[in-house]
Amino acid sequence: MSDTNITQILPTSVQTELSQISFVASLQAKIAEIRQTLRPGQQQMADWRSGPLAVSAVPGAGKSTGMAAAAAIAIARQYQQAAESAKYSRRQLVVVTFTRSAAANIKSKIRYYLKQLSLPQTGFAVYTLHGLALNIASRHPDLSGLELENLTLITPNQSHRFIRTAVEQWINNHPRLYLRLLEGQQFDGEETERLRRQSVLRTEVLPDLATTVIHEAKSSGISPTQLREWSQQTTDAYEILSIAAGLYEQYQNLMRSRDFIDYDDMILAALRVLENNSARRIEQNQVFAVFEDEAQDSSPLQTRLLEILAAGSQEAGGRRQEAGGRRQELIISPPSSPTPSSPPPPPSPQSPINLVRVGDPNQAINSTFTPADPIYFREFCQDCDRSGRLATMDQAGRSTAMIIKAANFALEWVNSFYSAKRQSSHTPISTPFSLQKIRPVNLTDINPAPMGRGLELHTPRDIFHTVQLLSKRVVELFTEDMTKSAAVLVRENRQGRWLAEALAPICKEHNITLFDVGESDRRSHVPQEILALLQFCDRPHSPDYLKAALEVLVQRQLIPTQDLNALASLPEEFLYPGPLAAPQPEPVQKASHLCRSLLRARLELPLYQIISFLALTLNYDQAELATADKLSERVNKQIAGSNSMGAMLSALSEIVSSERFEPVETDDAEARYTRNGQLTIITMHKAKGLDWNYVFIPFLHENLIPGRFWVPPQSQFLGEFTLSEVARAQIRAALHGENEIPQVTPAWEQAKHLKTAEEYRLLYVAMTRAKQLLWMSAAQKAPFTWSKPDNLQEQAPCPVFSALKRQFSECVVS
Repeated sequence: MSDTNITQILPTSVQTELSQISFVASLQAKIAEIRQTLRPGQQQMADWRSGPLAVSAVPGAGKSTGMAAAAAIAIARQYQQAAESAKYSRRQLVVVTFTRSAAANIKSKIRYYLKQLSLPQTGFAVYTLHGLALNIASRHPDLSGLELENLTLITPNQSHRFIRTAVEQWINNHPRLYLRLLEGQQFDGEETERLRRQSVLRTEVLPDLATTVIHEAKSSGISPTQLREWSQQTTDAYEILSIAAGLYEQYQNLMRSRDFIDYDDMILAALRVLENNSARRIEQNQVFAVFEDEAQDSSPLQTRLLEILAAGSQEAGGRRQEAGGRRQELIISPPSSPTPSSPPPPPSPQSPINLVRVGDPNQAINSTFTPADPIYFREFCQDCDRSGRLATMDQAGRSTAMIIKAANFALEWVNSFYSAKRQSSHTPISTPFSLQKIRPVNLTDINPAPMGRGLELHTPRDIFHTVQLLSKRVVELFTEDMTKSAAVLVRENRQGRWLAEALAPICKEHNITLFDVGESDRRSHVPQEILALLQFCDRPHSPDYLKAALEVLVQRQLIPTQDLNALASLPEEFLYPGPLAAPQPEPVQKASHLCRSLLRARLELPLYQIISFLALTLNYDQAELATADKLSERVNKQIAGSNSMGAMLSALSEIVSSERFEPVETDDAEARYTRNGQLTIITMHKAKGLDWNYVFIPFLHENLIPGRFWVPPQSQFLGEFTLSEVARAQIRAALHGENEIPQVTPAWEQAKHLKTAEEYRLLYVAMTRAKQLLWMSAAQKAPFTWSKPDNLQEQAPCPVFSALKRQFSECVVS
């Protein structure tokens, strides 16, 4: 009798059991097949079953591929356990990443592996961190305090009207502290200087301080009250942390009174939900594990949210953040209540926290403008290492061996430079990089073959010679093979704009597609720029509005860079100088003439045409003009029936503050950055997570990388430091559990080290984007500031570039 016939005469229960055994065996075989395709570090992720796991991965190690495979295998094991126990659990895996494009990418990869496992493409959810928080908060509006239909989301920035309003209210409520700032280090009482200082404080120094502190403190769960307590440990004359606490408090009050929230409020709202025992059990019972990508970019509050979700029992929901041994009470009170609520209970020691965090502290490039700090992921890695739960993914198949050698050398050189500096410094200095080298994949034909030597180092005469050398190499490469991709990575957008103009004729001549990413991104600023000019046209004698309009004109390179505070402090003299006024210098004359032409257009043009006129005045390109037309159409429809400048300004202000206006896009998302046969110009920050066959990094000068921490001339009356950076360093020192909060001078020194370390990590990220060729240059002559690119001076090269030339002399191209 055949096996099939024997099976058919068995009892149904026995048939079911045999079927389950067959299913489990088949699934185990398929899991083993996928595991065999992975590298050692990826296999450690795939072998995860429970508990915490830290994965420290080098650039190009295949983090997303490894995480997707590990996620699919973890889901498969849930099916396996269900088959073995005859109990089906509807719990799912939550995968969290940093951006929406990364979330879409990893979702498709998980589905691919689930298909290979012959499993349904379900059982998991992929979110950004804020998307996850919003999802939790929206399911429990009574606990989160967020009624989304009545709230507006904003992104706080220095120019936001809430920040400006908070500054004005703080000035009115704290005249003593404001007058102390106005006096600065010394003041002779001269009226013109007093007006100039007022402009600098109200439009630059205090908004910058408020923006920095709100980002730092709120994302770390620190309240204004906590900041005030910390301010008592400092003795600076300006009482910087006390000012910061006041600005923060005013901003929070404005947000609550106007029903606005920001991204940090989403995280706080989710944490308020998880304070509730019942809601916490509901959320945790839906999740069997949490996988986090780009963990080095998470803030303390975001990390806490994931830890609570990943806790395996109902008692594990209330972890308090440990910051270097010091416990900080994280403030998660609802927006309507100024009093923080009680934190949830501490976790049970027996509670498993099923959390896998994948990241690379050496690619942390956001810590100087977000609260993310590589110290938190490093601490998580150290904790996991002590319990044998640290996986290292140090094999990378992205780049050729020479590029890997150059990146490793840069890492070691910077760390050795910092180690020597630390011995002679009285300020605590940590090295920028973790000691984790990139290794090529052992298997043959995984790492790509180099183009030429794989590394080319140039020292052109000036930036124009740079363009000649770069364009010649690009033409050579694309003439040989148009199926490859190439990118020029720049430190700032102004470099990219200048480079795009210089390369455009050459690329057009040789039929090479040139894509300037910064040009596309600038379209999102169209509403803000139009609003700034319209506010000036409506109230030309307002110093704030005049300065904002002048800043737009400078940014668009329509007028020369100059001291805008001096112009804005006396609007009438600037716009309409009398016969007895001193002659205006030529840059001032040009700015004054352009501003008067805007005012004349406001009087002569019908209101429905004014936005289109301003777009033409700002020399917008085709896509920006399309965005401006879309904006004009929306605003004119919105104010139909009340056609006035006030109504138009109100509609525009709402669009800008709500962050809801999308620019006109003509292409797809990130895939457009890496198309074959295309030369992409992109900033180093935006290039993270991408790669190209050929990468060009020009303009490697010391004044940009690592840069010089300098105080703007207009605010030097306060001293040789900036209030915002001092406050940032003081807040981080408290969060990191240092014994005492540093005073102004050591805090400023720490801020310098933070900035320098991040710039070196940024260069490391840029270098590791290349697959086959890394082309680097530092011109002998370059502009001191790229707002004046024709003003060339002798510039020292980036120290890392000089060290690379000494180490890889065979790659120096004369």
